[in-house]
Amino acid sequence: MSDATQNGKLKRALGYGDLVFYGLAYTAPVAPLTMAGFVWTVSGGLPMLAYLLGALCVYFTASSYAVMTSAMPSAGSVYGFASQTMGRFAGFIAGWMILLDYLLVPAFTYALCAVSLEELVPHGDRATWIVATVAATFAVNWFGISVTSRVSFLSVVLQLAAVLVIVGMCVFALFGGHGSGALTLAPLIDAGKFHGASVLAATSICVMSYLGFDAVSTLAEEVKDGNTRVVGKAIMTNLAITSGIFVLTSWVVGNLLVGFPIQDPATVIYELLASIGGHKASLALAWFLILVVGVPNVLPMQVGVARVLFAMGRDRSLPSVLAKVHRRHGNPYVAMIVSTTISLGIALLMRNNISDLAIFISVGALVGFLFVHLSVLTHFGRHDGRRWWAHVIVPLCGLSAVLIILINLNATALTVGGCWFVAGLGYWLFSRRSQEAPRDVFQQTNP
Repeated sequence: MSDATQNGKLKRALGYGDLVFYGLAYTAPVAPLTMAGFVWTVSGGLPMLAYLLGALCVYFTASSYAVMTSAMPSAGSVYGFASQTMGRFAGFIAGWMILLDYLLVPAFTYALCAVSLEELVPHGDRATWIVATVAATFAVNWFGISVTSRVSFLSVVLQLAAVLVIVGMCVFALFGGHGSGALTLAPLIDAGKFHGASVLAATSICVMSYLGFDAVSTLAEEVKDGNTRVVGKAIMTNLAITSGIFVLTSWVVGNLLVGFPIQDPATVIYELLASIGGHKASLALAWFLILVVGVPNVLPMQVGVARVLFAMGRDRSLPSVLAKVHRRHGNPYVAMIVSTTISLGIALLMRNNISDLAIFISVGALVGFLFVHLSVLTHFGRHDGRRWWAHVIVPLCGLSAVLIILINLNATALTVGGCWFVAGLGYWLFSRRSQEAPRDVFQQTNP
């Protein structure tokens, strides 16, 4: 047991490679396959365009994350950035809003895992499969970040191989007469299908698939030797790899989906594979998604939300019990128990309405992104040595891109986000009156 763990600090055990593979495990290289039905339906048949716009939006945001992680490493990620640059209230709102995304994404993944298990055991109950998936991922994460990192590495390697095989099958099917019959630009631009609001709504879904960089930033306090520069490097590496995979995959699959009948967006990839490779190919993918993707993909999600809760509990923006660290495994176990329980409840509640969950899942992350860009502008606005591209132009472009997507979100998504914001504001006001003001663990830096 390390001194750090004894003192309630997180265990420093991660290097650059660990961070990259952790981020890839969070985003999941197979995401464009499992999300194909949702993105195709919402975008009106332009999934490649939606993923490209998502990558552009996320590039500016990831750059701001990399800058802030080097300047202010914090397990709380956007919560820590906003708290140090704009004060406790801004930090609380930023952390509270990003928590919405961090709680919904695991719930969405649990539900998708249950769908895969239904493909394998048609008479099984979806709620039972959700509980089983949650129990399996929680058990692995309980033993600390080192174990999670090793599982993530193996999962990513196998996922990359699977994507290569499936994309190859899709290309072969295309030139065999399926879909559009060739690799056309139809999934990228088609005047007859283009509708700005629909594409932006789909882009908000795609943004969720790129969130590995945000998860990487939550591990800034667990890097070996405290070398936080590798965190920014890992963030940009993660984005480069995922952007390439997502755009290429959505291009190929988007062509194959032309004319394909969609009954349920959650099962499109299974039906598509069954049509080009037979029922066995569909079953093989279902087993793969459960064993290699489902459980390992949720691991970093549980880790990320627990770190944000840990940071907010440590600062007493949320109950301080959330900052408790396991004496042996060095993880914020109370925060992990609380977040997993909430995500489980959401997954069970929305298990038969996964499409609805996919639509409003990114609103919290987008608001969090706004605070990251504002943190860069606020912090480096006080520095004489600020760099115009990284500290001014990038965050301004990022703010514009995020705002455009936000105002074009589905009305339900905005309603859910608004209700969550009001709940957070209510908690803040109640807690300020009923308890002692939160302890400020951050040191304001003066240039």
